[in-house]
Amino acid sequence: MVHAAGSGGFMDPERIASSFGLTEGMRVADFGSGAGYFTIIIAKKVGESGLVTAVDIMLSSLETLRAKAKTEGLSNIETIRSNLEILGSSGLANDSQDLVLLANILFQNSNKGPIITEARRVLMPGGTLIVIDWRKGAGGFGPPDDLRTDEEEMKRLTIGNDGLQYVRETDAGIFHYGMIFKKL
Repeated sequence: MVHAAGSGGFMDPERIASSFGLTEGMRVADFGSGAGYFTIIIAKKVGESGLVTAVDIMLSSLETLRAKAKTEGLSNIETIRSNLEILGSSGLANDSQDLVLLANILFQNSNKGPIITEARRVLMPGGTLIVIDWRKGAGGFGPPDDLRTDEEEMKRLTIGNDGLQYVRETDAGIFHYGMIFKKL
């Protein structure tokens, strides 16, 4: 199994992203993209006719991502520096994205609701929200357990955001869980 360096070696983004249902031409927002270990993979899958918008609060992460995209010859990645806890801060239009990815972002925020609301706002009706986060009790790796949200609570938080419906679980490895939601 190959692990992305930026993922801390705890997940296999290539395998995980293959379950997202990505197709040529899709518009995807990667919220909390970091240095882009999912962004690059997604950009390759949506092709030149697609667009991936990487949104992160850390300028250094976005600079690293831009350098990686250039090295890979990818011109279908845009970066936005933003605090996603502020509604509208992604700068993306309402109902503009086919898919929004929240991978390893929510555990870092005590105020998860606004981030989920921003994801719902930019998703087009029928669009997909994917949440990947650290499992509680998954061992000594990653953040402390008190920063993690268990799956049932995450499901409640997300479904509690009007207009999002739980679809299914997706395999995100041993240390993480993955959930797929649809915007109604």
